[in-house]
Amino acid sequence: MVKSILSIALFGLSAGVVRAQDTLQVQGTAPGLYITHTVKKGENFYSLSRAYGLPPKEIAAANKITMEQGLQLGRSIHIPLTAANFSQKADAAGKPVYHKVTDKETLYRVSVNFNKVPLDNIRQWNSFSGDGLKKDSYLIIGFVKGSGGATTPAEVPARPAPVEKEKPAVAVTEPVAPAPKKEVPKKEPEARPVTDTPETTTTPAVPAPKPVVATSNDFEQLYDQQTSGGKKAATEKGPGTWFKSNAVGKYYALHNTAPRGTIIKVTNPLNGKAVYAKVLDVIPQMKSNAGLIIKLSDSAMQALGSNETRFYCELNYDDK
Repeated sequence: MVKSILSIALFGLSAGVVRAQDTLQVQGTAPGLYITHTVKKGENFYSLSRAYGLPPKEIAAANKITMEQGLQLGRSIHIPLTAANFSQKADAAGKPVYHKVTDKETLYRVSVNFNKVPLDNIRQWNSFSGDGLKKDSYLIIGFVKGSGGATTPAEVPARPAPVEKEKPAVAVTEPVAPAPKKEVPKKEPEARPVTDTPETTTTPAVPAPKPVVATSNDFEQLYDQQTSGGKKAATEKGPGTWFKSNAVGKYYALHNTAPRGTIIKVTNPLNGKAVYAKVLDVIPQMKSNAGLIIKLSDSAMQALGSNETRFYCELNYDDK
């Protein structure tokens, strides 16, 4: 029961789950559902077709323009959501499409309004078990089969090369020289024969070098350098999750837009705790990662004070 209430509370905070330019929000009523796209420089019917999984002519017809007319920069284009490019199956993949909850709206009403999508599918996609909804929260109600964005080839950031996980630094300890051998004065031989016993000297043991455990403090300094003390930091809010990492004392992250090496400040708004994590790579395109804005190493998630599979968080970083 407590977990259910917490899940609902998290989604109550999720108004503005992702930045506006990344959100696909459903419009219209079934069966005439659609999303809108604002035409950017270099885009055409063919790039929109690849992005949203519809033939160019269908996009043109839906907006009552011809292929010969082309697209006008800044124009808002309707992209129909049909059986060809929109899936509401439990194992659907692609870019998530969101619905913004209205006042007194129920989960059952959301299901009916959007092609009678099964209630269990909505719960699964949004990682909660109850039926309660909060006004202005966002719910995933299906997935666009295309790439979900019509960015031209020149604007697509290069995928960073995989990097090996950093190993904890080890302090170098100077070897300890053995204590000088104490000289023993030679005794004059006595008249009677004696048996000499060789003298032995014990060398003190050298302690093994201790590893230096790095913390996120150095990442915090890098964050301040990258963002000019936070003045150039962009803000992003939404759901995150975690992955298993063998790194000790450092926090790492996967993020879709921040370049490799960027330091992201991650804040848990429920308790005010924050960590600084270094971006290693992008978030893998998997159904379980749909709608996520970040994946943190398990040690970073623990430092945030969260034990949920998904948790609501706020990001600050230099988006350059």
